[in-house]
Amino acid sequence: MKQAYFNWSTGKDSALALYKILQNREYAIGSLVTTVNQKFNRVSMHGVSENLLDLQAKELGLPLYKIYFPEEVSMESYNTIMKAELAKIVNSKNYKYSVFGDIFLEDLKVFRETKLAELNINGVFPLWKLDTNTIIKEFISLGFKAITVAVNANLLDKSFVGRIVDESFINDLPQNVDVCGENGEFHTFVFDGPIFKNPIPFKIGEKVLKTYPSDKSATWDSKFWYCNLISK
Repeated sequence: MKQAYFNWSTGKDSALALYKILQNREYAIGSLVTTVNQKFNRVSMHGVSENLLDLQAKELGLPLYKIYFPEEVSMESYNTIMKAELAKIVNSKNYKYSVFGDIFLEDLKVFRETKLAELNINGVFPLWKLDTNTIIKEFISLGFKAITVAVNANLLDKSFVGRIVDESFINDLPQNVDVCGENGEFHTFVFDGPIFKNPIPFKIGEKVLKTYPSDKSATWDSKFWYCNLISK
């Protein structure tokens, strides 16, 4: 089998991609790899606590390799840290493949493949170019359960964060929001499903609005509602 590591975000697209790659049986997933904000001990972008990330890995039954980043990091520093840390795991485990849950963002796929090529790694994308409506329906029908942990406040109001991803949630999304949040409209935490040995216990904490510095032409990711999840 082809030796691979899996880029784990804690969210629904990662969960479904992992499910599909495990069903494929062409690849042997040896590790999960996740980036973590070192100051806040939270998963990058999603804002999920490191404790819940650890619980996910435990219930998935896979080793977890964390790549830590400082609170503020430039793209140059990000690339340097990622390359150095991935080189460690790739060389120690002899991985030749890296699996992602990306769906249709061409520029992101090209970026990933370009960086992976520097380490002689091939990217694998189990969900690539699948219809997002089909993806979310399959995710729910398989018995996966997810909750939104961050939503783009420029597109979605506070009521959408801390909400279970189900048919009601999908139906309530505005037409300009992708049902899988592939453009960064929302991020999720998966707490149950066919790839987990047991559900992840948690309780919902406070919801906060955070605004990030941005120039006038780049307001897409400048403001997010976050829902804090607390491990029980």
